[in-house]
Amino acid sequence: MPEGRKGRRGTSARPPLSREHVIRTAVAVADRKGLAALSMRAIAEPLGVEAMSLYHHVSGREDILDGMVDAVFGEIDLPPRDTDWKSAIRHRADSARAVLRSHPWAVGLLDSRTTPGPATLRHHDAVIGTLRTAGFSVVMAAHAVSLIDSYLYGFVIQELSLPLQGPEEVEEVAGAILNSMPADAYPHLTELATELVLKPGYTYGDEFGFGFGLILDALCPDER
Repeated sequence: MPEGRKGRRGTSARPPLSREHVIRTAVAVADRKGLAALSMRAIAEPLGVEAMSLYHHVSGREDILDGMVDAVFGEIDLPPRDTDWKSAIRHRADSARAVLRSHPWAVGLLDSRTTPGPATLRHHDAVIGTLRTAGFSVVMAAHAVSLIDSYLYGFVIQELSLPLQGPEEVEEVAGAILNSMPADAYPHLTELATELVLKPGYTYGDEFGFGFGLILDALCPDER
């Protein structure tokens, strides 16, 4: 690397600060520490700058939150255009679920901003456009989006709240609850645990596809 690219102490110069860099760092901080820990100082620290330096690129915490939401929407796949509407909407939902699981702080924030960015607008426009192209009226498209996203966001919140992540934890937690219950006191819970939850291969996340399939089957384009 040329000497001009070196810092005074011989270390590589840090990348120039930018709005995108600030937002990307804020997302990483929230992923590690949660949204409550997000402050200008917490964002500035990994960037190696003073908190006041951030204000050259963002106007404040609310501006950063707007950018973070837009960054998350930018990670979610748009509905593909080369397939039927159900497959396209399912693809988008699966992608959104994976993205929201990777950013646990985001699910309660996505629809809370009053100044949506370009990725947010592009995302919603594509989802509505998929439904409109399939024959949904404006009203039915609005109904469909509300229903789909309520289920999607709600499932992710419940999924993230569960005190278990893998088969080993499922067996440990569910088994401990089952063993602590008085014998025959809760027969239906016992039946559900022994006949489903504690069976090899059970994953709570599989419930998402079942419920989402019911929603898609219940929705249909308007009569033309």
